[in-house]
Amino acid sequence: MHLVAFYLPQFHPVPENDEWWGKGFTEWTNVTQARPLFAGHRQPRLPADLGFYDLRLPEVRDAQAKLARQYGVGAFCYYYYWFNGRRILERPLEEVLRSGKPDFPFMLCWANEPWTRNWDGLDSEILLPQTYEAGWATRFACDVAKLMLDQRYFRFNGVPVLLIYRVAHIPEVKKAMHEIRTALSEYGIPKVHLAATWVQFPGDAKLPENPGEWGLDAYFEFPPLMVRMEPLRTLPDFAATLLDYNSIVTAALARLDEPVIGRRHRGVMAGWDNTARRRTHANVFHGATPTNFRRWMRGVITHESRQPGERLVFINAWNEWAEGTYLEPDRDFGHGWLEAVASAAGPEWTNRVP
Repeated sequence: MHLVAFYLPQFHPVPENDEWWGKGFTEWTNVTQARPLFAGHRQPRLPADLGFYDLRLPEVRDAQAKLARQYGVGAFCYYYYWFNGRRILERPLEEVLRSGKPDFPFMLCWANEPWTRNWDGLDSEILLPQTYEAGWATRFACDVAKLMLDQRYFRFNGVPVLLIYRVAHIPEVKKAMHEIRTALSEYGIPKVHLAATWVQFPGDAKLPENPGEWGLDAYFEFPPLMVRMEPLRTLPDFAATLLDYNSIVTAALARLDEPVIGRRHRGVMAGWDNTARRRTHANVFHGATPTNFRRWMRGVITHESRQPGERLVFINAWNEWAEGTYLEPDRDFGHGWLEAVASAAGPEWTNRVP
């Protein structure tokens, strides 16, 4: 079994963010401006051991990999921002590739949605559109091939894994997946495990139950998307919605035995509270603690360990600080989130992580 954590690279300044949000903007800008919206609301979320880091520093990336390895996380899945040939936030991963450090597995998730003012791919104020011009699939494959050929690139059943966040946003999906596979084979990658998020966005094509219908090898779960959510209550003075994290965990564990068509990689989330990004329009999963997160992790790991063959579990996320889901040490729980992963996996697992 493999535990892979999603990794956000927006902890360093780039010209686009300087233009859109102000000089020197990074994800920490949002994080430090968050304020509690109700009694007992745990905001702002502030880092502990690693501090307010800058991902341009190799020492930071090394420290992250060391922590991940120590607590049983087997790889980072970097969000890859590619807009018809234009890349953004690419510097940390480019330096990982160029330097050969850290010696820690990584993979890519193409975040193929429009870059919007609210950072959710749905807002009407689009800062950077996601388009699919003729030949895009071949150009995309050319861009990612150099990363996928790296010896550290994560492989599932011996095959490199490539995730697509919003596959139903792509026109003629099946044809596009075939073109990506064909182009990658020409760059020395004869096989690729293509997986897409199990999610339905408004306005996108309807996702088929079987990923194979669209030329995919699997879907992957990405909570809080596609989880059954009943608001605990709506706060009266603003539009923020309060949800119960424990209820979400219970519902997610109860659905593990429901039949699925094709392969479904399981996913968990350490928490969710995007107050730092959405302010009074946030979704807050109240009650997310390392103990409750450990219950979700343990349930999924136990379930997946009983299934045949190699298994893959995704964790949302390693460092989504502005969305309140991260494993990195914080000032409230210290190493608690990481300890929850190690405890759920068990000593046999953490001792054998490469």
